[in-house]
Amino acid sequence: MLPYVLFGIREVPQASTGFTPFELLFGRQPRGLLDVAREAWEQQPTAHRTTIEHVRGMRERIDRVMPHVREHLAAAQEAQRRRYDRAAQTREFQPGDYVLVLVPTAACKFLAKWQGPYIVAEKVGPVTYRVRQPGRRKESQLYHINLLKRWEGTRTQVAALAASSPVVVDISPHLSAAQKTELQHLVGQFSDVFSPRPWRTNLLQHDVRTPQGTIVRQRPYRIPEARRHAVEGEVQEMLKLGVIEPSRSPWSSPIVMVPKPDGTLRFCNDFRRLNEVSEFEGYPMPRVDELLERLGRARFISTLDLTKGYWQVPLTETAKPKTAFSTPTGHWQYRVLPFGLHGAPATFQRMMDIVLRPHQAYAAAYIDDVVIHSETWEDHLEQLRRVLLELRRAGLTANPKKCHLALPEAQYLGFQVGRGLIRPQQGKVTAILSAPRPSTKKQVRAFLGLAGYYRCFIPNFSSLATALTDLTKKGQQLSLLITDGCIRHRVGSRPVPSARR
Repeated sequence: MLPYVLFGIREVPQASTGFTPFELLFGRQPRGLLDVAREAWEQQPTAHRTTIEHVRGMRERIDRVMPHVREHLAAAQEAQRRRYDRAAQTREFQPGDYVLVLVPTAACKFLAKWQGPYIVAEKVGPVTYRVRQPGRRKESQLYHINLLKRWEGTRTQVAALAASSPVVVDISPHLSAAQKTELQHLVGQFSDVFSPRPWRTNLLQHDVRTPQGTIVRQRPYRIPEARRHAVEGEVQEMLKLGVIEPSRSPWSSPIVMVPKPDGTLRFCNDFRRLNEVSEFEGYPMPRVDELLERLGRARFISTLDLTKGYWQVPLTETAKPKTAFSTPTGHWQYRVLPFGLHGAPATFQRMMDIVLRPHQAYAAAYIDDVVIHSETWEDHLEQLRRVLLELRRAGLTANPKKCHLALPEAQYLGFQVGRGLIRPQQGKVTAILSAPRPSTKKQVRAFLGLAGYYRCFIPNFSSLATALTDLTKKGQQLSLLITDGCIRHRVGSRPVPSARR
């Protein structure tokens, strides 16, 4: 029976078009079983037509039925769409929203599952979003909205975190209650930017260019047994943050543990040999005095300190093996820009110039220290919002413990700025006044460097420092009667020069 069924189904019109596929293909009605029976009963001879007449008739019939086909097809598609979209809802995400992403698993590319949560960086198109994925091979990726869904645990978890440990940022006590409320609301909107964890920028990568065939391989320095636990703790923390990864690189630079003022140890790499063979990048650094002069008329000043700034800049694949180092537990290499490379400040400054270029009238940065300055409260709130949004788009975070918002006076680059004045920070002045009298050439150079940072406040600084400068020359003997009291007195004296308006 199957052949007869297939033969008869040719005469059944489709629900979508209202015509049979045979009619749409050949331009005539199919000759079915009933037609054959009717011809046998009636014995009516079939009218003879030439090939040209047959083709012309077929084309005319197709031209007549196509408008009806399109009408029936559109109506059928609309009915199917309404039925399919009965439970559909319009979805839209905003930058900063937490979402889950439907991506293939590592075990099987044909098996996809929801992963996350990740953060929406920006809306690229009507249904396309850029999602920031810290810790993955690509830090940011474009996704269609059908591959995204809102992370339902965000609101409850964020609300619980806000109740227990809200984002704490230093806000000026001189603001009114309404101004504080507005600023706290702004901080809440950018709680993802104010984070103690570093992100990864999508603007640029740092490369370490060395002559072909050159390899720097140094033996590790000996680490005292008492400090090995601290080294292992630092390595595990960097692995957790995605800062380093296991390495098989032939390159190796030693590590050193440097004591901090609070008694803890700082993990450092000795990249001096690597810096000797790598190309130097001559990107210009901003002048500190020019940055300070821009703050002259500011009534509101906000300073942002990026979280572990260099660690937010990824390395190129060719640069990663060159940053390798060894510890008692293994051989590692950096995935992000480490501290100690001589090209690091230039790369970071270039990135910050790119980020703040649209806002250079009211924002500036010296490496990872950002300052926003305004004359009115309304302007400052809006300009601060724009800068924070720019940091979010660039994939950068600021350390909330080191950020200070809407201050009338702020400490920036070792100076106290605001209210139309620029003056040295009191802590730095105290350090100069209490510095011990230098007894070696190295100590003389250190003191001149410390005091020379504030030479703009000391008239005729070069003349006053001549005696100390001469002592640093080769072959010059240090005198037991060294005196630096004149410089100390000038640094601690007043008045303070006004900022240019």
